[in-house]
Amino acid sequence: MDIQQLLQDFKSGKIAEKSVLNKLRNLPFQDLDFAKIDYHRHLRKGFGEVVFCQNKTTEQILKIVSHMSKNSSNILLTRVKEDAAKAIIKKFKKAEHNKLARTMVIRNKKELSKTQKVAKKKGKILILTAGTSDIPVAEEAKVTAELMGNSVEVIHDIGIAGIHRILKNIDKFEEPNVIIAVAGMEGAMPSVICGLTSKPIIAVPTSVGYGSNFQGLSALLTMLNSCCPGIAVVNIDNGFGAGYFASLINK
Repeated sequence: MDIQQLLQDFKSGKIAEKSVLNKLRNLPFQDLDFAKIDYHRHLRKGFGEVVFCQNKTTEQILKIVSHMSKNSSNILLTRVKEDAAKAIIKKFKKAEHNKLARTMVIRNKKELSKTQKVAKKKGKILILTAGTSDIPVAEEAKVTAELMGNSVEVIHDIGIAGIHRILKNIDKFEEPNVIIAVAGMEGAMPSVICGLTSKPIIAVPTSVGYGSNFQGLSALLTMLNSCCPGIAVVNIDNGFGAGYFASLINK
C-alpha cells in the first residue's frame, strides 16, 4: 500500500475518510489466520512481500493474492505449481506465468516506485548460466530483478567445460553493476568469472548434477570456499534471493 498516495488522495478529496481508515486498519499486517500479509514490507525494503507458493494450497494462494491485489501494487509469486497457476490465471486475467521460472507476476501498477526508479537509473544486472539446465533458476532471478525495476541482460551456457565461451564474453563483465552467476555440477563458474572482473558476484548453486552433486550441495560448498574475493552465495536454487540481492546492490 502506498500510504503517501493514500494521504494525497484523501487531501484532494478523491477518497473518503472512512475508506482511508479501512485501508489503514490492516497495517502493518493483515491477519488471515493461516497467513499474515505484511503491507509494511514495501516501506521497509522498497518492494512488497513476495508470495512463496511451495507447500501452500491453491485456496490459500488465491485468498492471499485476492487481499494483496486490493492493497498492493505489483505482486510476485514464486515456486508456483501448474495447477495453482491455472487457478490464478482464471481469477486474475492480468497474471503473467513464467513456466520455466515457476513464477507469476500480477501487475496492478505501471509506474515504478522511487526505489525502483533509482535501480533503473543505476545500471544493469548481468545473469550468467553455466549450462542450459540452470536456466530455470536464472529465470527466477531475472523475473525478480526486472519486477524490482532493474535492467537485466542474460547470457546462457558459458560453463567452464568450454572456457572459451567465458573468454568470448569477457568484455561484457565490466558493463553491469553486479553479476549473478548460476551453476550446478561442481559450481566453479562463479570463481572463474570473479577472477576476470571487478564487479560483485552473486553465486547461485543449482541442484543440477549427477549423484555426487548431492542435489546442489557440492556446488554450494565450492562457491562458499572460493578463493576469489567479491563473491556472495545464496542458497541452492534460490534465484529469487539472487535477483532481490542484486537489485539492492544495483540501487
